[in-house]
Amino acid sequence: MLVIIPTYNEAENIKPIVARVRESVPDAHILVADDNSPDGTGKVADELAVEDDHVRVLHRKGKEGLGAAYLAGFRWGIEHGYGVLVEMDADGSHQPEELPRLLTALKGADLVIGSRWVPGGRIVNWPKSREFISRGGSTYSRLLLDVPIRDMTAGFRAFRKETLEGLGMEAVASQGYCFQIDLAWRAVKAGFHVIEVPVTFIERERGESKMSRDIVTEAAWRVMTWGVSSRVNKLLGRKNA
Repeated sequence: MLVIIPTYNEAENIKPIVARVRESVPDAHILVADDNSPDGTGKVADELAVEDDHVRVLHRKGKEGLGAAYLAGFRWGIEHGYGVLVEMDADGSHQPEELPRLLTALKGADLVIGSRWVPGGRIVNWPKSREFISRGGSTYSRLLLDVPIRDMTAGFRAFRKETLEGLGMEAVASQGYCFQIDLAWRAVKAGFHVIEVPVTFIERERGESKMSRDIVTEAAWRVMTWGVSSRVNKLLGRKNA
């Protein structure tokens, strides 16, 4: 299993989150995909890799977005023979202690999503405005794309290698919130079995959030475009691309 942790200016967070993953799932390998963080995150990750042979570092040229970092991590993991690949944030919002729950559920699924919006899921220390954006974005996406997933924007996920290989990753160009929506929709369209399990999402204590208006706007626009295109294709009897 490979846990992919994308980073940009997470020097304060990367060491504790790696330690928690290693404690929670000792057999897991970790890939830190760093976008040339100016705060030295890549150097900290390199030091962790020297100390622990379960840690690897993928140094990227610069800040290209969450989606690009995950796609690079997925390709690296598949090329190196990993059968399960996990998405996880570096800031502590995703609890490594809940990772075994996702892995247990993956035994009967192709993709497992750690969900805030199913019974048992919750958020801690979020302002109402952020909750509104997240809940609203998931509802908006679920309705427009006609999928049953309640937390479309969740970034705590476990994939089987075969699932990723069947999603058409080479055609994915979306980022941020939109990237997560894109992969979830692709999984449903491809007929993969997707399960949501409840998790607790905790707002970061250190560092700055990467959320921005541009990320939200991109997601809203792309989802509307996908939804309209899907409905037109259905009316015309064409298969969705």
